[in-house]
Amino acid sequence: MTTSYLFPDTISHPEAAPKTVYLVASGDLRVSANRAGWSTQALLEQSITAAVERHGWKVVRAHEYDPAAGHGFISSQAMGIRVFRNVPLNAPLIVAESIWQYSHHVLPGLRSHLGPILTAANFAGDFPGLVGLLNLNAGLTKMGRPYSTVWSVDFTDGWARDRIDEWLLTGQIHHDNSHVSDLPALSTLGGDEVALGSALAAQLQTEKAIIGIFDEGCMGMYNAIIDDEYLNPLGIYKERLSQSALYAEMLTVPDDEALAIRTWVEQAGLIFRTGPDDAVDLTDAQILEQCRMYIAALRIADDFSADAIGIQYQQGLKDLVPASDLVEGLLNNVERPPVTSRDGLRVLYEGAPLPHFNEVDEGVAVDALLTNRVWTAMGLDPATTLHDVRWGEDYDGRFVWVLEISGAVPPSHLTGGYAGSESWRQSPNYFPAGGGTIRGLSKPGEVVWSRIYLEGGELHFDIGRATAIELPAEESERRWAATNPEWPMMHAVLHGITRDQFMARHKANHLQVAYAPTADQADRALLAKAALVSQLGIAVHLCGDVDLSAGVPAAQT
Repeated sequence: MTTSYLFPDTISHPEAAPKTVYLVASGDLRVSANRAGWSTQALLEQSITAAVERHGWKVVRAHEYDPAAGHGFISSQAMGIRVFRNVPLNAPLIVAESIWQYSHHVLPGLRSHLGPILTAANFAGDFPGLVGLLNLNAGLTKMGRPYSTVWSVDFTDGWARDRIDEWLLTGQIHHDNSHVSDLPALSTLGGDEVALGSALAAQLQTEKAIIGIFDEGCMGMYNAIIDDEYLNPLGIYKERLSQSALYAEMLTVPDDEALAIRTWVEQAGLIFRTGPDDAVDLTDAQILEQCRMYIAALRIADDFSADAIGIQYQQGLKDLVPASDLVEGLLNNVERPPVTSRDGLRVLYEGAPLPHFNEVDEGVAVDALLTNRVWTAMGLDPATTLHDVRWGEDYDGRFVWVLEISGAVPPSHLTGGYAGSESWRQSPNYFPAGGGTIRGLSKPGEVVWSRIYLEGGELHFDIGRATAIELPAEESERRWAATNPEWPMMHAVLHGITRDQFMARHKANHLQVAYAPTADQADRALLAKAALVSQLGIAVHLCGDVDLSAGVPAAQT
């Protein structure tokens, strides 16, 4: 008996042409975002192409502009897989980014690509291309795929041209990493801070903690998913929750409870900038829904005894309810509107933040949880948040970063607290149901920054110091206008780290920050946190100028 089978056709990749670079552009999932950013992307690609062609190389775009869509981005994972079928496996490849991009659109192709990869972005603030670049780099780092990276305002400067020259000649770019050193062995350090970090590590691994995740994975952030096998040895476990459950809980919140939340924050000084048109303005109805979400999130967190929670943010709920930004900032603040349990007998998480990790970034989840424990134990304000590494420029002889995130920034981080904050509507391009932010300028002060990430199948932790500074009002307004004026903003100077050192090293689109009242207290909190992380078995890397003198025995100082 003869059996007939239908054998599949095999698709073979084309051969690479000599001295030819292929270019792809990962984009957003949302058509409106891709259309809005296309003109900026076209300029970036022209700049990169000119920088490559000056060496006699040719640039071939691996996918065409789509007139019907109004842009030329890869806008889905399926599209990315199709595009990479036509890219020669061994060809040099540039991933050019000028907007936020969903990394999983291109990760399947990049994972199997055999030629040298260069990720590139324009150093600008109008669209979050730098944020997208760092997200993609972190994803490639997590998957173990070698890559090079470069950035420039317009790719006409000597530094960027030299980096592209190096990549074309060798397939690699070597960046300055001299600002990074490993944490010394804790046995060589001492002091109360190291003892505190070690005690907190032992407590976490013995008593354990739960992070509540409202739908895992957000906006293509492969780097933001940390598997249980890495988290559980730390003493941290996931409670996988659903945004649909959050919405269902919102439906049970009566008007009077939601109105009480708004009344509380307005009496604290927060100003809502409202208008009549739901399509473009922040409205009273949107604010009421955000107040319901705040109550619902606390009650669900209490149901599962969660130590921290993360809402997926721009996916799922955006088409159903207003954005979660106001909710996230309130949750991360010590002083916030009280919410009782369903039976009315308890105030939930009274006198403390419920750490919220924006966009369910699990690296942030671990970081926020650890920060909360160290800062609380040291009697410091445990309010913590993440920021997007958005952009920056020199000002008065220093490079000053613009750090922004639409959600999660607590009012205590802002100048004037609630009284120095306003709530503006999120952009209709991204949030059809609206919702307000907590807008303000981060207060001047001493900051500890950090990031937990995956590299080489292991967790790593970068930590350093920064100072949030005050700039003249007109400069702040200029920077807001160049980015997102509806979002809170920090003017940050990183200690002992140049712009390019940070960009080359950082393995995330997010940066975790917490304040301390003085430089000495910030240094001590950094040491305690580094000791805690090290005792959990995570490799700790000190970035920039870090003072560990509190932990160095007197004979060695």
